[in-house]
Parts: sequence; structure tokens; C-alpha cells
Amino acid sequence: MRAFPRGLPAVAVAAVLAVTMAACGSTGSSGPGAHASTAAHAGSGFPATIVTPAGTVHVARRPHAIVSLSPVGTEMLYAIGAGSQVKAVSSDSDYPPQAPRTKLNAYEPNIEAIVAEKPDLVIISPGTIPAAKQLAAKLAPFSIPVLDLVTPSGVSGTYTEFDELGQATGHLAQARQEDARIRARLAAIVASVPKPAKPITYYYELDQTYYSITSDTFVGRLLGMLGMKSIADSASGAASSGGYPQLSPEFILKANPDYIILADTICCHQSAATVAKRPGWSSLSAVREGHIIPLNDDIASRWGPRITDLLAAVAAVIRRDGG
Repeated sequence: MRAFPRGLPAVAVAAVLAVTMAACGSTGSSGPGAHASTAAHAGSGFPATIVTPAGTVHVARRPHAIVSLSPVGTEMLYAIGAGSQVKAVSSDSDYPPQAPRTKLNAYEPNIEAIVAEKPDLVIISPGTIPAAKQLAAKLAPFSIPVLDLVTPSGVSGTYTEFDELGQATGHLAQARQEDARIRARLAAIVASVPKPAKPITYYYELDQTYYSITSDTFVGRLLGMLGMKSIADSASGAASSGGYPQLSPEFILKANPDYIILADTICCHQSAATVAKRPGWSSLSAVREGHIIPLNDDIASRWGPRITDLLAAVAAVIRRDGG
């Protein structure tokens, strides 16, 4: 199940989630990079105090029973070597495959079920838990620290959150190693694609009701590293939706993007074939020239270690096309 970007305003999250669930039967911050987390300056000892955009978290001792209700948090924990400390993850935390998935529901968190796991740290993110602040408040009487992973506005925020998790779990050195690995991989991917003479335009589809992203979102900034620009930037409501406007078929057809990127291949079963069958879409240059990029929904919606996979997938198609 996808984790909707937390930069998406609550009203837009509700709207996108509603249409996605109905259509598919599935699935604000200024950015953590703008904040100075103590994880960037402190050692890995405990007690640890982590300052995040969502608030300050106090972890008394190295956690040994972590409950992750955040799919992206689960991926990050394993990436920094904290997997052995993870006791339980939510039902939608499907990666890595060895993560101990349970019936814990991130969308409707059950306090009793969470407490029953006897966690010494809970990881959440508002993209999967709309009532994130309320959940943290309900767990406070049980002295369970809650680390809230705010959707970053850019890649630098991902590095910040790795450091926050590293400090909270006692894996700060490994977190910084992961930061370095991602930086190097992203740089290599960007270097593999010739710099375009003009921006490469794209339509990024979140679901088949045409919700999309602008260039100012996390994924938009990631794609911007390849010289790409979203057609949604000029859409009505682009700003008021927090960068996640709902477009119309007419708008997309008129914009005629260079590429169509599908982030709804699993939830909504979309593909190059289904796109080509949409009324009028066969006239789009992206359809005629085979410039349709299908992505795994989860990779396309999480800002953790697999952002390199997302960028690599897009870059590979651009290289193939000689872009």
C-alpha cells in the first residue's frame, strides 16, 4: 500500500486516498532539511534527544522493540542496520520482505494492540497515519517515545531523517554511511543522463483519476535532478493542493508531455496499454513514441533508500530514448 507524501495537505490526502480506494480498492512542512536535528551533531549514546520538524523526541535507552507504523520508516530502519531491533511493523510495511509484518493498521491504529507489543520506540509518518499527533499523545501515558517522519520537501530531508533514526536507534554511523551511499548513487544516475537543452516535461500519475505532482514536491525535486519539469506546475489549484493537484484529461492532452510516469501500476493496474486506450491519448507524443515509464507504486511514493531505484528507472528510459 502506498504511503502518500506527508507534504500533501490533510484535505488533499483525504481526497487522493478517497478516490484511490474507490477506484482501485487499495491503497507541510518546510522540509526536514530546513531544521537542525541534534542527530547531525550528537553521538550514538543514550539517552538521546532528537529534534525533528514534528517535535522533540526523547529516547531513554537503545531500543530493542521497535514498532514501525511507517512503510518508509521500516525501509530506513533496515537500511541502517536496525532491523534486528524491529519487533513489529504495520500490515502495509511490505519491504524488506523479512520485516515482521503484523495486523497493525497504520490508517486506523489500535492503541491496545500497539502497547501489547511492548515497544520502546514507535515510528510513524502522517502519510500513513492522518492522526499522527493524536497517536503520539495517546501513547505518551505509556512512556513510549514516538518518532514522526515528516515527508521531506527535498532529498536533503531524507538524509536528515536517516540521521534522526540513526540517533534514535544507536546506528548513527550506519545512517551516515547510508546517506553517503544514496548521495553517490544519485550523483552517478544524474551524470549518466545528458543535460537537456530544455526541461523534459512529464505527467506523473498518482492514480487514474489524474491526481499528479508538481515540480515542488519531493518526487518533483528528485526528477528535477534529471532536468525534468511537471506539466502540473501550471495547473489550476497546484499551489492550494500543496503540489498535488487533480488534473483533467483535457489539460494533459493539451500539455502533451514528453513523458508519462505511472505511479499507479499496482493499485490501479495502469500500464502503457491502458493509457493508450484512453480517449484521445493515442495522439500524445509520449504514447506514440513509447515514452511511458511504469513504476512500482511503493517505490514511487516512499522517500527512503529506494529513491535511487525510482530515479534510476526514469533515467534508464531517458538514456534509452537518447534524451
